[in-house]
Amino acid sequence: MFETAAAGTATEATRSATSKAKLEEDLNKFLNLLVTQLQNQDPLEPMDANEFTNQLVQFANVEQQIQQNTNLETLININKTSQVANLVNYVGKTIRAVSSAFPVIEGGGADLSYKLEAPATKTTITIRDSSGTVVYTTTGEIDAKTHAFNWDGKDSDGNQVPEGVYSFAVSAHDVDDSLVNVQHMVSGHVNSAGSAGGLVNLYMGDVSVPLENVLSIEEAPIN
Repeated sequence: MFETAAAGTATEATRSATSKAKLEEDLNKFLNLLVTQLQNQDPLEPMDANEFTNQLVQFANVEQQIQQNTNLETLININKTSQVANLVNYVGKTIRAVSSAFPVIEGGGADLSYKLEAPATKTTITIRDSSGTVVYTTTGEIDAKTHAFNWDGKDSDGNQVPEGVYSFAVSAHDVDDSLVNVQHMVSGHVNSAGSAGGLVNLYMGDVSVPLENVLSIEEAPIN
């Protein structure tokens, strides 16, 4: 996972180098054209040099902008690389994060939680597998606060579900049968970290969690 930032740096460097090479090619063509025109101009009616001077200034401005972009890209990628390097501190820890997806390892379950933003009269917890098939449902708490839900990893028939990625959704209705806003949270063990698409992520198995979604971190329990 950690090589992603380095790959991004190399990509941006390639783009800047390509832009600079294209500018140099265009400038060489312009200079060759300018020399040819100067050699063949009418001595009695010399060409106005102001236009050529302005074009040279424009080339210089573009070159300066490319250099500024290169420096900015370098600073951005240095920051990304630093962020990814700091993620090493999260590997091996247990986090709680805003997410509805979570991994289930063989024979295990999941530590889930949800926060009701208002009191509810009816709450249903639904767990689905990676294909979207419902494997478990139960009723939940109704108070307007954070509730823990420890799922044992067994489906509605009492059978252990296979290892994989699952998700849960809490549907809550108030006294007027309107939906209550619910925040979903999961806890899990971080086994790797990296960056993708400009986001810095922690990985709980195959589940990716943006760093900004992490609510808490603690040492993993010793077995």
